Amino acid sequence: MIRPYLAVLIWLAGGLAAAQTVSSAQRLHAAAARGDPKSLNEALSAGLDVDARDALGQTALLLAVQGGHNSIAGALMERGASVNAQAANQDTPWLLAGALGRAEMLALMLTRGPDLLIRNRFGGTALIPACERAHVETVRLLTSSTKIDVNHVNNPGWTCLLEIVILGGGGPRHQEAARLALAAGADPNLADSQGVTPLTHARRRGQAEVARLIAAAGGR
Repeated sequence: MIRPYLAVLIWLAGGLAAAQTVSSAQRLHAAAARGDPKSLNEALSAGLDVDARDALGQTALLLAVQGGHNSIAGALMERGASVNAQAANQDTPWLLAGALGRAEMLALMLTRGPDLLIRNRFGGTALIPACERAHVETVRLLTSSTKIDVNHVNNPGWTCLLEIVILGGGGPRHQEAARLALAAGADPNLADSQGVTPLTHARRRGQAEVARLIAAAGGR
């Protein structure tokens, strides 16, 4: 007669432990998203995996990157958080930091083994969206401090240089992004999937200075 009760008690204890783990993970993610160091340390002191995932596959570090919380991101990396942990939408902390222009975070991640071969949901690198959005300091860091492929072609068929032209406005920041990409070896003649070159795109869009930079680099 004792065994059925014992089985029930074991089952309840297991359920309670699982609930506590979920609760700790939720606290960790909430603290990272808010940028709350006190709550973060409390959650981590419970012995939780620093790379625990939420329902969307996001880690605390990814949420810290999203929120722009540099000190939180640094603390998580000091605890061993992976910069390559990929969420359900294929974001990693490294890729998202590039897309959002988090140059300071990327600098911290450089010694944490970023995988330059992991692609985002558009088949792109950290550099391509950084160029598209003219995150100049991020583009400078990625092209000068990593071996990132400046001529990688994403799923839409665009390189970082093509995204600067096609999705940018041709203003000063996009001009500087183009200058940095070209200086890092971006091919000025690598065309899109329709065979249209960066220079042709720039001229069609009236981006005179960007067109001049591309032509000066040998673009046709």
